[in-house]
Amino acid sequence: MELSSLGVILLLFIFFVIWRGVVFVPQQMAYVIERFGKYSSTLDAGPHWIIPFFDRIAYRHSLKESAIDIPEQVCITSDNVQVAVDGILYIKILDPHRASYGISDYIFAVSQLTQTTLRSEIGRIELDKTFEARAHINAAVVAEVDKASDPWGVKVLRYEIKNITPPEDVISAMEKQMRAEREKRASILQSEGDRDAKINQAEGEKQRAIKESEAKMQAQINEARGNAEAILQTAKATAEGLRMVGEALKSTGGLEAMQLRIAENYVKEFGKLAKTNNTIVLPANLADIGSMITLAKGMLMDQDKKEIIKEK
Repeated sequence: MELSSLGVILLLFIFFVIWRGVVFVPQQMAYVIERFGKYSSTLDAGPHWIIPFFDRIAYRHSLKESAIDIPEQVCITSDNVQVAVDGILYIKILDPHRASYGISDYIFAVSQLTQTTLRSEIGRIELDKTFEARAHINAAVVAEVDKASDPWGVKVLRYEIKNITPPEDVISAMEKQMRAEREKRASILQSEGDRDAKINQAEGEKQRAIKESEAKMQAQINEARGNAEAILQTAKATAEGLRMVGEALKSTGGLEAMQLRIAENYVKEFGKLAKTNNTIVLPANLADIGSMITLAKGMLMDQDKKEIIKEK
C-alpha cells in the first residue's frame, strides 16, 4: 500500500511538472520568460516548454495595435491664446524584450511624451492656423514620439487630434470674423455680378448697333442696286421702243402713220392747254400744222441717215 501511494504521488508530481512546463501562447501575443530572475527568451504564438520552478512568465505583451486616449490639456498658441486639445494615439509593440526591460510603463511614457510634444507644436502656430494644420501637427507628434519610443520597442503608428476648443470669447470673435468675411465675399460676388451684367448689356447694345448699321447699309446698297437696275431696264426699254419705232418708219406707210400720230398729239395737247389756262400764247405758225409735221419728218429722216452712216 505504501508503494502504491508513493506511485500515485509520483504520478501526480510528474503530471504537475508537465502541466507547469507546458505553455500555450495565444495568437498575437508574446511571453517574456525569465530564468532565475534573468531574461531567458521570448515565446511567440503556439505551444512551448519551459522548465518548471526555474522559468517563469515575467511579462505578457499584446502585439496588436493599441489605441491610447490622450486626455485634454491646455496649450498656448504663438499668439498667446489658450486652447484645449485632446487626441488619440495608436501604437504597436515591435520588440517585447525592450518593451519589458527598456521602460517600466511604456503606455504612461508614450502618453506623457505625446502631451509635451503636442504643446510644443501648438505653441509654434497661431490660433487661426491650428484648425487647418491638424495634419501637420499629427505628423509632427508621430515623428517626435516615434523617435523617442524606439528604444522601448514601441512603434507609434499615428496620432489624431479629436478636438481643439478655444475659449468662449475667442469663439465669439472668430464667429464675428467669419460672418464679416462671408458678408465681404457676398458683396464682392454681387458687385462682380453687376459688373459682368453691365458689360454683357453694353456688349449686347454694341452688337445690336453694329447689326442695325450693317442692315441699313445693306438696305441702302440693295436700294441703290434696285434703282440702278430700274434705270437700266427703263433705258433698255426706251432704246428697244425707239428701235421698233425706227423699224416701223422704214416699213411701208410708216411715215404716214407717224405724221398722223404727230398731228393727233398736237391737237390733243393744244386742246388741254386751252382748258387749263385763261391766257394762251399761240405760236406764229399755229395754222401751219403741215409744216410742223414736215419738220418732225425731216428730223426723223436725218436720224435714219446718221444711223445708216454709223452702220457702214
